[in-house]
Amino acid sequence: MRGRVASFRRGGNRYYGRQVIIVVQDAEGGFHRLVGRRVVWKHPKTGEVFSGRIVRLHGRRGRVIAYFKRQLPGEAVGSVVEIEE
Repeated sequence: MRGRVASFRRGGNRYYGRQVIIVVQDAEGGFHRLVGRRVVWKHPKTGEVFSGRIVRLHGRRGRVIAYFKRQLPGEAVGSVVEIEE
């Protein structure tokens, strides 16, 4: 299953670099079943792998929040992530 990084999670005066909002592309409904799944983003140039987990839903339109072990680079915004089954 795939998703797209929409943005970093943001607060009033700061952003949270390890937390990203992901738009799920290949699913229709039942997004609560995605909580706990692993998310992988691969750097397009270096091949470095960043992994994280989906921890909660964000709204009602197929967005989820994922926490990554390491902070994602800014070029990850708008790119594709792989959501493992």
